[in-house]
Amino acid sequence: MIETLNIPSEALPVGGRRIKKYLLVWCSAGTLDLEIDGRTFTVPAGHVITITSGQFHKFRDVGQARGIVLQFTYDFFCKDDTDIELIFHNGLFCHFDQNEVIDVSAQPLVGAYLQSIAAELQERAYQYLTSVHAKIKLILVEINRAKVRLGEEIWKPNALFLKFLELIRADFQHSRPVKYYAGRLGTTELQLNELSKLHAGKTAQQIIHGLIVSEAKRLLYYEAHSVKEVAYALGFKDPFYFSNFFKRHTHLSPQAFKEQIEA
Repeated sequence: MIETLNIPSEALPVGGRRIKKYLLVWCSAGTLDLEIDGRTFTVPAGHVITITSGQFHKFRDVGQARGIVLQFTYDFFCKDDTDIELIFHNGLFCHFDQNEVIDVSAQPLVGAYLQSIAAELQERAYQYLTSVHAKIKLILVEINRAKVRLGEEIWKPNALFLKFLELIRADFQHSRPVKYYAGRLGTTELQLNELSKLHAGKTAQQIIHGLIVSEAKRLLYYEAHSVKEVAYALGFKDPFYFSNFFKRHTHLSPQAFKEQIEA
C-alpha cells in the first residue's frame, strides 16, 4: 500500500523491477543513476524523479548517494477526483513515458515531509495513514511549486481522462474499444475523444494504441518472452497481427526491436 526505502538500501531494485505502485525518488546528497523503461536518468542532490505505476526501473549506480524512495498505490492516494488530478498535475506521474528530473532544492519541505512520512510509517501512531496521505499531497504541491518557479508551463489534467488511462493500463490482456471505456466511466465516446485531444493531442483510440505499444516495448525490453508470448499477453489472438500493429506504430517489427536492444 505505502512504504519508504532509504538510499542506499539493499531493498533498492538494482536488478530491475516493475510494481503497481507510484514511486517518488528524492536524492538528498550525492548523485544516483537509475534506468526507467530503457532510459537512464541522473538525479543529483536536491532533485526528485517520479516513476509511474507499471514502469520498469532499476538503480544503476547509487554510490555515496543518500535519499528516500516513497512508493504508494493508486488506491491508497486517490480518494477522490482532487487527489487523482493532483497526482498527475504537471505530468508528475505521467502515463506517456515522460519521466523528468525536477529541481526541488528551493523547496526544503519536500525532504522534510518525506522524512516525516518515513517516521510515521515506522511509529504507526494514531491515524498515521491519514497524516501520511496529507503529507504526500503537500509534497506534490511543493514539487508543482518548484516547476512553476522554474518557469514551466502549468498542465492541469482532468480526473475523467486520468481514470480512462488507468482503466486501459489495468487490463492489457483484453483489447477494448473506446465504447467499452466510455460505458465503464459513465460518459460518451465523444467526451473521451474531446478530453484526449485536449490533454494529449490524440484521439481516444490513439491513446489506447499508444499505451499498448509502450507496454509491448517494456515486455520486449525487459522480459525473456517471445514475440508470440508478448502478443498473447496484450490480448492479440494473432501474433502476425500484433507484429503489424507494432511496426505500424514504431516502424520496427517486434523482433527487430528485440535485436536492437540486444545489439
